[in-house]
Amino acid sequence: MLLLLLVLSGWAIMGPSGLVAWGENHQLLMERQQQLARLSAQRDELKNRVGLLDPAHADPDLSGELLRSNLNVIHPDEMVLQIHH
Repeated sequence: MLLLLLVLSGWAIMGPSGLVAWGENHQLLMERQQQLARLSAQRDELKNRVGLLDPAHADPDLSGELLRSNLNVIHPDEMVLQIHH
């Protein structure tokens, strides 16, 4: 009888749904919630950027920034300064 009680106690602590597993699952849940918050913020940022690039009414500042960085074009009245670190 004592052996059965010890086995059941060990199972309650170390088993797949025991106290140790519960702590690990709780930690994993917290990590996943933080990851979800980061990914949601990234999604919201990208959604905003896509909205700013809508061809019907594109944001002139963002489109100018993308043209300058991706195509290396500038307005004739702009000056380029290179800063060396």
